[in-house]
Amino acid sequence: MTVYAEVIGDPVAQSKSPAIHGFWIEKLGLDADYSATAVVPSELADYIARRRSDPRWVGCNVTMPHKQAIIPLLDRLDPLARRVGAVNTVTRAADGKLVGRNTDVAGFLEPLHARLAERHYFRMARVLGTGGAARAIVAGLAREGFTIVLAGRNPEKARALLDELDPGGEHHVAPLDHFAEPTDFAFDDREGCCDLVINASPLGMRGQPPLTFDWSHAPPGSLAYDIVTDPVETDFLENARAAGFETIDGLAMLIGQAAAAFTHFFGVAPPREHDAELRERLGA
Repeated sequence: MTVYAEVIGDPVAQSKSPAIHGFWIEKLGLDADYSATAVVPSELADYIARRRSDPRWVGCNVTMPHKQAIIPLLDRLDPLARRVGAVNTVTRAADGKLVGRNTDVAGFLEPLHARLAERHYFRMARVLGTGGAARAIVAGLAREGFTIVLAGRNPEKARALLDELDPGGEHHVAPLDHFAEPTDFAFDDREGCCDLVINASPLGMRGQPPLTFDWSHAPPGSLAYDIVTDPVETDFLENARAAGFETIDGLAMLIGQAAAAFTHFFGVAPPREHDAELRERLGA
């Protein structure tokens, strides 16, 4: 029996998830399939009801705008999904119940493992955006001991998000446009520090307005990280490199979260030794 998983969202045609999971399925020779299925908000409950009764369906990835709306339709959440308040992966447990999981946190942190293995006396992240993706990023950064500056169009929303996800943390908020204009702020010595600048918003994505960030706001030695995957090479990353900063693109997080989901779906780890070939296939 050919089992299948899928990614659901609205829109979803641009998703790279079918290419990623399909690549791994092919490499492992699994009797499985993975596809993209457009599900508008009004049809989400019907979608879940139909899939519950399909023995071939092993789960789905969940993208915008369903990561929070899907929660009441599931039977239970794993602890991380409950903490983050967002689900990006749904699996069927041995008892048939639908479990909501969050692999975005693991996917986001994966390309940072080497840097986070180092000892730092201070870690700070400037996170741009307060939407669904920012929830997983803030939760992951807080777990790794970062002080966070969360920037959004609505600073009150940013503060509420920080208070919800890390109520004991000493974090800060700022309006997003604060970072659009140059600053002459003199940063202190950053030796022993870990500084990140993260685009956690859809700004810069194909069809979306650009993200305006002046790199004078980034401390020396900062790492720029953009979660946008279409295009992979964004203006944000290009400008960061031009200013002398290291970068991580959105494919790193996408492949990382997909790997964790793949194991849940198909019961086997994906062949990560082929990541370079996979990135080539994805056009990176």
